[in-house]
Amino acid sequence: MIDPLKARLEKLRKSSESAKRRANLYTEIAKMDDKYAARSLGALQKAPAPGKKLQKIGFLMLWVPEPTGVTCAIGAPMIVAGRYLDKKYNGATIHDVGHETKNALSSINDFKNSIL
Repeated sequence: MIDPLKARLEKLRKSSESAKRRANLYTEIAKMDDKYAARSLGALQKAPAPGKKLQKIGFLMLWVPEPTGVTCAIGAPMIVAGRYLDKKYNGATIHDVGHETKNALSSINDFKNSIL
């Protein structure tokens, strides 16, 4: 008969090892010195945020004084579209992924140490 606590601990050990491998992989990728790899990693490190840009342009158009009100009619939908893109678009960078991996790894280790 398998003890459920030991089974859970084994599951946590496997996920901890997986998180360590992932963190090591990210650090090794960051150390690569290839020109094209560096360009690709640069794109991952500076993810675009189209929603924020669209919101800023919408706010600027909304506050521009203009007698016909065309900019107000265009600015408000741009703000709404920017907010929608902010919610749907994943602007996570590789730094964010590494940070979350480290957080998960530390919480797994803390839980494992509290059990043992």
